Amino acid sequence: MDERDRRGREPEEAGERRDSRRVPIRLMIREAALGGSFDERKGNLSLGGIYFAESHPPFGTRVEVRFLLPGSSREIQAVGDILRVSRRGGTFGAHVRFEDLALEDELAIARFLERAP
Repeated sequence: MDERDRRGREPEEAGERRDSRRVPIRLMIREAALGGSFDERKGNLSLGGIYFAESHPPFGTRVEVRFLLPGSSREIQAVGDILRVSRRGGTFGAHVRFEDLALEDELAIARFLERAP
């Protein structure tokens, strides 16, 4: 059988379960249990969650996330669980699934992703 999966992705990408597109975005993130201040991170947004780069692997942590969708003045706030941590070079990447996201925010994200180039 061909080494690509049915979507034409390479084997290392085949583990990805995200079906929506990903768009780069700036995020404000903090560990939910610790509270404190939010740290800004570059990441990307999909319909069900986010990905962000981190210097230390935060696997298994619940995080609070805040961000503005480009073109909007309303801040989206969500809580998510880090499902997986990947590593590229010396940087870890946290793959987060939204857990507590208001329906209106989910719809705003879906509309944004549809319009994004």
